[in-house]
Amino acid sequence: MHISLNGWVEVRGEKLQREKAISLFQDDPLAATSFGGEFFLSCEGCTARDALGVIPGESPAGKIVCHGKIIGEVNPEIPTLDLESAIREAVRLRSDHGVVALSGGVDSALIAALAGLPCLAVGMAGSHDLQRAAFSADVLSLDCTLITIQSSEVEEALRQVLRVIPDKNPVDAAIATTQYFITRAARDMGHSRVLTGQGADELFGGYARYLLVEDVEAQLVMDFTSLRDQGERDQAVAALHGSLLSMPYLDLRVVRASRALPAHRKVKGGLRKIALREVAMRYMPHDLAWREKKAMQYGSGISKEIQRLARRRGYGRVTEYLALFHAQ
Repeated sequence: MHISLNGWVEVRGEKLQREKAISLFQDDPLAATSFGGEFFLSCEGCTARDALGVIPGESPAGKIVCHGKIIGEVNPEIPTLDLESAIREAVRLRSDHGVVALSGGVDSALIAALAGLPCLAVGMAGSHDLQRAAFSADVLSLDCTLITIQSSEVEEALRQVLRVIPDKNPVDAAIATTQYFITRAARDMGHSRVLTGQGADELFGGYARYLLVEDVEAQLVMDFTSLRDQGERDQAVAALHGSLLSMPYLDLRVVRASRALPAHRKVKGGLRKIALREVAMRYMPHDLAWREKKAMQYGSGISKEIQRLARRRGYGRVTEYLALFHAQ
């Protein structure tokens, strides 16, 4: 009999022991209707996957499937909380083990400040993210391991991620390669769970383009739908090192609290992620909470390194360089 649980399960804020979650699902697959957390369950021809599909699996996100037929939906009971309480609870549930991927931006810094877990940061020598992570770790008194990526490692990492990610464009390739080094470092440190800040930009208005759109909320809703594809990409890379990414901002409590906020609490007057930064100011200095950062593929220096490798190989465009790996 094949029984498995990838990830973790909670019910109304109480984290279930692995054996308990499996037993409840084995006795009655519809028990998963009340399951929160990040999980994919499989037992005797039945599967269930968390509501937002954070954990990869063979069934659709938020569905309970038995013998090829959808028999129910994962729809856990969650309380309505203010944003700070929602974030604190989401981080608490994920802080029993793991490591925080710290880039130095407000998203990951807030998680790190609340989690009390070790942190790690990766980047090319002298990169923005290594500098920012070191600064944030010092200010917040965090235990942070800084990993300098060697130029000689990037091409092989790129080769491996291009084998598993769905979209092999330059942006996805650079992000996935950065995730490769993050999850490899986590594995080397003895961790199989990596807490990340994914979802904060799409929930709270972190991208510069939100300053230019008329209907911020509509754009946020549209961008939120892209997170599933991003998650598929990043979890596929994490699996190369036997890891899973855990995402506190994609906890249903946080999603609900974010959606209850009006758009001007997220983006207004040239400011972005306003509500999130206001929460962060209760746990870190103002300058750290409001400082901008680069996207991971740029902050880590990986995108620039891939461009350099393409030129060294004689390619004028990164897309042509990536095609080299498709053929292998």
